[in-house]
Amino acid sequence: MTMLVRTASVFYLCFLVAYSLTYSPAEGRDQGVFLTVGGKNFTEQYLLSDMAKQLLEKNGFNVHLRTGIGTAIARKALESGQIDLYYEYTGTAYTLFFKQSNPDIMSDPIKIYRWVKEYDVKNGLIWLDPVNFNNTYTIMMSRTQARRLGIGTISEFAERIRENPRTLSIALAAEFWERPDGFKKLMKIYEFRLPISNIRKMDMGLTYMALKEGEVDAAMGFATDGRVSAFGLMNLEDDKRFFPAYNPAPVIRESTLNHHPQIRDILLPLAGKLTTQEMRDLNAAVDVDHRAVRAVAGEWLEKNGLL
Repeated sequence: MTMLVRTASVFYLCFLVAYSLTYSPAEGRDQGVFLTVGGKNFTEQYLLSDMAKQLLEKNGFNVHLRTGIGTAIARKALESGQIDLYYEYTGTAYTLFFKQSNPDIMSDPIKIYRWVKEYDVKNGLIWLDPVNFNNTYTIMMSRTQARRLGIGTISEFAERIRENPRTLSIALAAEFWERPDGFKKLMKIYEFRLPISNIRKMDMGLTYMALKEGEVDAAMGFATDGRVSAFGLMNLEDDKRFFPAYNPAPVIRESTLNHHPQIRDILLPLAGKLTTQEMRDLNAAVDVDHRAVRAVAGEWLEKNGLL
């Protein structure tokens, strides 16, 4: 009888240990569930990915980051299930993935978000709530040189090149050259042609420094990048509304969301709280002040009561 009692006690103890490892009383938590969060190869993407990671980890998920990848690779990784979610931009999906160019939709943040969201359902991908800043592409010049040359818009930039095609040079990320919302198409819309010898292709992060150091006369960049103001640069006005709206949103595999629907609410605070100016400040903290991405992301989350 004593042996039976001991055996039952050991069995019950093992059951309790196993139960405690697989069950969490906190509603909405997913202890032991692994997610892979992707991210592209520029500062804002590193920050958004890390913020998502920290929020998901707070809610019990085990998160692996796969960042530093190009746009096309990120999309394919999501489609194939190599990653569960990443932040994509509405304008990128609309023009690059879905080959659309309706200006009435492109320039309207709400219309373009609804369009890509509805279109991607058939691909098994769900667009969660978008963040409220527009990180559109820009053409930048040094503020001093732009004022000296009387250039404030891309049309004026184009006119200057038409007058003398070899007058100005520009730094571009290689990806930006071929994209349907990139430089080749921009030259067509604004009716100018810059010689290949005046186009310097380089990694995205180097375009700002090349412009700051006077190695080129202009560069492509992002509207929310903190280096624009820190380096004395200015964004030329896109007076022909060539660039679409680029609001980032978490895009997640439908199967992942079906299994863990609470992910929508976990990431929702980023959509509601992260403003354009705050994103510029966060980008500057990394790119100008050389602070670690995880520290910058974590401080913002704590400041806003999210950690």
